[in-house]
Order: sequence, then structure tokens, then C-alpha cells
Amino acid sequence: MGCAVLPYLRELVEIVSKGLTDDQQKVKTMTALTVAALAEAAYPYGVESFDPIIRPLWKGALGHHGKMLAAFLKAVGFVIPLMEENYASHYTRIVMPILLREFHSPDEEMKKIVLKVIKQCVSTAGVEPEYIRKEILPEFFKNFWIRRMALDRRNYNQVVETTVELANKVGCSDIVSRIVDDLKDDSEPYRRMVMETVQQVLENLGSGDIDERLEERLIDGILYAFQEQAVDASLTGSNAFGKEGQVMLDGFGTVVNALGERCKPYLKQIAGTIKWRLNNKAPSVRMQAADLIGRIAVVMKACGEDQLMGHLGVVLYEYLGEEYPEVLGSILGALRAIVNVIGMTKMTPPISDLLPRLTPILRNRHEKVQENCIDLVGRVADRGAEFVSAKEWMRICFELLEMLKAHRKSIRRAAVSTFGYIAKAIGPQDVLHTLLNNLKVQDRQMRVCTTVAIAIVAETCGPFTVLPAVMNEYRVPELNIQNGVLKALSFMFEYIGDMAKDYIYAVSPLLEDALMDRDPVHRQTGCATVKHLSLGVVGLGCEDVLIHLLNYVWPNVFEESPHVIQATLDAIQGLIVALGPNIVLSYCYQGLYHPARKVREAYWKVYNLLYIYASDALVSGYPTYQGQLKEDDTSSEENCYVRTTMELFI
Repeated sequence: MGCAVLPYLRELVEIVSKGLTDDQQKVKTMTALTVAALAEAAYPYGVESFDPIIRPLWKGALGHHGKMLAAFLKAVGFVIPLMEENYASHYTRIVMPILLREFHSPDEEMKKIVLKVIKQCVSTAGVEPEYIRKEILPEFFKNFWIRRMALDRRNYNQVVETTVELANKVGCSDIVSRIVDDLKDDSEPYRRMVMETVQQVLENLGSGDIDERLEERLIDGILYAFQEQAVDASLTGSNAFGKEGQVMLDGFGTVVNALGERCKPYLKQIAGTIKWRLNNKAPSVRMQAADLIGRIAVVMKACGEDQLMGHLGVVLYEYLGEEYPEVLGSILGALRAIVNVIGMTKMTPPISDLLPRLTPILRNRHEKVQENCIDLVGRVADRGAEFVSAKEWMRICFELLEMLKAHRKSIRRAAVSTFGYIAKAIGPQDVLHTLLNNLKVQDRQMRVCTTVAIAIVAETCGPFTVLPAVMNEYRVPELNIQNGVLKALSFMFEYIGDMAKDYIYAVSPLLEDALMDRDPVHRQTGCATVKHLSLGVVGLGCEDVLIHLLNYVWPNVFEESPHVIQATLDAIQGLIVALGPNIVLSYCYQGLYHPARKVREAYWKVYNLLYIYASDALVSGYPTYQGQLKEDDTSSEENCYVRTTMELFI
């Protein structure tokens, strides 16, 4: 329910309030848990509803032990965040001695509740940082930052969350300085808990108050923790590390990015560690090292370490023969990160050597390899196409065609945008020839992606470079090719917007043919093209040709197929925007009161669209009925519906 409980909150609290002072222990426990649930649902409102129970709640927390105390503390933890600052501070100080006492409790459930309550108390505005530093931190770290807490996942998460909340209150360096040396602890789960906490604290607060000595200890600690990860060499890829390895990787990346330019003295040491691990026999270690390069490339650029990045680029280039696809995907991702920050001209190895090595990798069927490889090729095509011969680009075009039928949408999207970059680099003709040939294949998904690629080429190189060849292809008497051409035109007009005004007269004969075709898919795709075309030329003086196209679209309102009727209504909506609602309304009149029900339904559907879109604009288009004189009375008129221009104006 959440905040929906607020209207009934006072009554609900009054109903259960007597239970806090009941004789039965179970009743007290359940009442306290009920109060906790109500306070959680009402957050951050409704503190006044809890007024009757605050005194018995705190009294109970001070007087009980064991499971009952746990329930009372849980309720206290949820009520305190609802209070105003000064009250929250006062009540936190009252309950804090109990929490500090329960730090020593051997009961696991009690520890979880104590951690949760500490987090809730600390997050309220009234609690002073100085009070936390003196009263809470020493005992908290002594009792909760121990190896045993890292072994149980729930305890682990609660300790991390509470520590991060404490850091938000007292600052980054107070917390990090207490746990940084534990990055060198013998227990790996404990090191992981420290790393995750450091990562979240630095993400939230940055590294502004970390001094030079703490910075050295931090880098030393993360390097040790990163190198000392246990790994099962028999497992491959991400399975060997799983979430644990991801924690170390994220933590290392976050620390380096938070320190920024202050990392400059340590980068050579970090790069040495990465190179050493790239040579490890365990695939997961190599993968993690490559992923780390991708995380810290931006910092290396900020520190002016172009030479070091160039060296890492050469090392990664040498590892492009990697046999495990997950590792190869990470190596390609690292190369892409380096290319992004170092630029095309300074890249080593040179782009002219790198790209021919990538062409055969495009045939790899692993999704991670495909995605990273296409991203890298697309980046080169966008920024450094002149470093590679046109022949090589054409070779890549042929490889990219296979990517258009990949299962993952991001791969198809990257392949399509790369076609646009390549067309911009070497001119649209050769690329277009390849794509038009691709319209002949049977695979529908491949044809659809090809039409999107044609539209992208038209957008990047100008529609005039593409339209003649595409329209000429429509003459081939084959359904797939003609539908592909229409779909390409539809996507093209969607992308180019108001540029369509220069080409609308050229394509209208083709659209006439499509809208008259016996094949419903022709008419459906033709209607989709008309929709995008009409929305692109709104207000640009193309009304004559749009009315002409409307005459061809209109008969399709009686279609039975749901796809065709939807496309037809979309086209009519586009024409309503471009031509104004009254022209389409005049087409509607003839069928609104037709004797056949099916005709009426189709026309009323269009009229409803008009009414929803522009009911006010329709007023001027409604017909005027001239009044008729009664036979017996020449002075009065019956059913006289007259509306003059003056009336409309007023």
C-alpha cells in the first residue's frame, strides 16, 4: 500500500497501541512489528499519528531483552526517520546505548536489526557527525568489521550498507582510513567486503578528503586485493570469478577514476600488473585484466600517459588471437576504450594495421565479440576512415551483412550505424549496391535490417544519392524486393524529416503503384511511407500531392487485416496533421450514415480519430443545413441549422 495507508494511519495506530503494554510477550512482539510495518509504509509522512505510542515504544526498548527487544528496536528504527531533526536527535541518543550494548550480541538476527536501526538513525538529519565519530564508530568497527560477517551474504550486505550510510554522515576519509588496511587481509570474502564498501563510499563522496598517505595505502591495498584473487583455472570466462570478480573489478575501476590525476605516480605499477595478468593461463584472469584497461583508459589520458596507453594497445593487439570468445570480447572492449581516448592518429598499432586484423573477427558468432568488434570498427569508420583503403571497407561491409540478423538488438543497431559511417567514408554507391542485393534474401529480419541500413546511408550521404537506385530496384517484379524498397523509403522519410519536401513529387508515382497493388503488404508498407512522408512535409506547401496520395490511401479503410488497417489509420492520422482535419472530415461524410454497418464502422473509426485529434478545428468544417419553412406558417422555421462566418469568428 505504501503511502495509501496515511488516511487510516492514526486509527490503525490507536487500535494496536494497547498491545505494546500487554502482558503477553507474543502480543507485544507482534504489535511492535506492526508499528514497524506501518511506519515503513508511511515514510516520510505521518509522525503525528505515532504520538500515542512513542513513549511506550521507547520504554519497551529500554526494558526488554532478546527477541522482544529486536521487535521494539525494529519499530524504533522505522519511526525515527519520520521525526523532525531535533526530536530525531533526542530519541536517537536515548536508544543508542541499547544499540551499542547489543553490538556484542551473539544472535545473528539481532545483529541484522541493530545494523538496520543504526543505518536508519544515522541517515536522519538531526544526528551530529561528531557524535557518530565519538560514540558509534569505534564500537561499530570493533564488532562488525570482522571476518565472520563477510561469510553470510545477508550480514555482508547489511554491514556494507550501514558503513556507506555512516560515511555519508562523517565523510569519506574517516571510514576508508579504518578499513583500508583490511584490503590486505588473508580472508578473501573479507577483502571483497572492504573493496565493495570503498567503491560505494568513493562513488557517493569522491576522493576530495583523502590525503596523500591514505591514497598510497588505498592504491597498495587494491593492487594487493586484485592480485590475490583466488581463481579456478579449470573454469572459463566470467564463470571463474562470477560476482566476486566483478566486485574487485568495479572497486579497482572506481578507486582509480575517483582519484583521477592523483593516480599518475601509480599508473606504471598498475599497467605492469595488468600486463602480467594478461599473460595468465586462466582465461578469467586475462578477461578481468582486459576489462580493467577499459575502466581506467580515461584516467590514463587525463594523466597524459599516451605512451603507456600506446604500449598497452600494442600488447592487446598481440592478444587478438585469443581462443576464448569471452576474453577476446574483453580485449576488443579494451582496445575500443584506448582508441576512444587516444585518438586515431596517435594509436599504436596504426589503424591501417589494426582494422585488417578485425575483419576476420567479425565472423565470430559469440555475441560479446560481435558487439565489441562492431563498436570498434564503427568508431574507426566514424573518426579515422581515411587510414584504411576503400577495398578493406567493402570487405567489412560484406561481413557486416551477416551481423544484420544477429539475435541481440544492440548488435544489429551497431551494424546499421556502421554502414552509415562507411558510406560517409567511401561514398554511398558501392555500399548501396551491396545492400540492394541483400533485399533478395529470404530471411525477413535480414531484409528489415538492410532497409534500415539503406535509410541510414540516405540520411548520412543525402537522399539524392540513394533514391534513384532504390526506386529503380522497385521495377524488379518480386514481392520481397518491392516490399524492401517501400520499407527503406518508409525508414528514410522517417529519418530525413522536412528534407522530404524535395523528393515527395519524385516518389509519389511509386507510392501510387504500391497503394493500388493487390498484395496487402505492399499497401501496408505504402501507407507507412505516406505517414512518415506527410509528417515530414507539414506546412511546406505539398498539400496537392498529399491529397492525391490520400485518394489512394482512403479505399484501404475497409481492409480486414489488422496490420493493414492499423497502417492505413496511421497514414490517415499523418495526413490529418499535414492537410488539416477538415479535408479528411469531408471524406468521412459520405459513409457516416451509410446503410451498411461495416461501412459505418470504418468511417466512424476515422471520425473518432479526427474528433480526438482536433475537435475544435472541426467546427468550421461541419455542414450548414438551410432551414425549411413550414407549409402552414411562413414566418417560423423548423430545424434551422445556420452558422455564419461571424458566428464562427465570435
